[in-house]
Amino acid sequence: MSTSHDDSGPAGDAAAADSDTDASQDNPGTDDDMSADKGATGRGSAEELRGWLSGRLPDDWFTAAPEVQADREEITIVGPLPDPETTGSSDAERAAAAEGRIRRFREETRDRRIEIAREAEHRFRRKVSWGVTCAGVSEMFTTLSVPVMTRLRQPERQVLDTLVEAGVARSRSDALAWCVRLTGENADAWLGRLRDALRHVEEVRDQGPSRT
Repeated sequence: MSTSHDDSGPAGDAAAADSDTDASQDNPGTDDDMSADKGATGRGSAEELRGWLSGRLPDDWFTAAPEVQADREEITIVGPLPDPETTGSSDAERAAAAEGRIRRFREETRDRRIEIAREAEHRFRRKVSWGVTCAGVSEMFTTLSVPVMTRLRQPERQVLDTLVEAGVARSRSDALAWCVRLTGENADAWLGRLRDALRHVEEVRDQGPSRT
């Protein structure tokens, strides 16, 4: 499993690393370490994950409940910060104030975030990524880049090769990632409805009889 390096955080961000540029550095530990402890409860449901985070995250971190998304490998937590008081300021000043507030939050909460991430990884067996929004500015502190294997027929491969030859992408894998991003941007409403439907199915499943 590889990780992306999207930003260069300051030194001392984690006990075992110099920055929190990716989820595996910010939150060290392996699945073998986590599964070895009999106290681990497994991956858990989305409802259990949201409830655990609701009780574990400090009340004064965010102005509202953070947005939590999870897949098989990663849990992403993005919380809203209070807007800086810059009434009547220029757009540039407001953006700079928001970036400064994000920076301060990142520095002041680093140790706690690492601690919470380690606990979540142990309990749910997935890496944790952090991000915030403030006055229209969004920033991810950590990200996890996971390789996804797929099989494509010739017409589909030709689409990727065309993107590479046109200079849109550097390689087939880069072209495939570009296609996924483009689909997400242009089908955002449809994907949102699909995710809502999946969450509803998951909630109904969680309310069903326990499996033996």
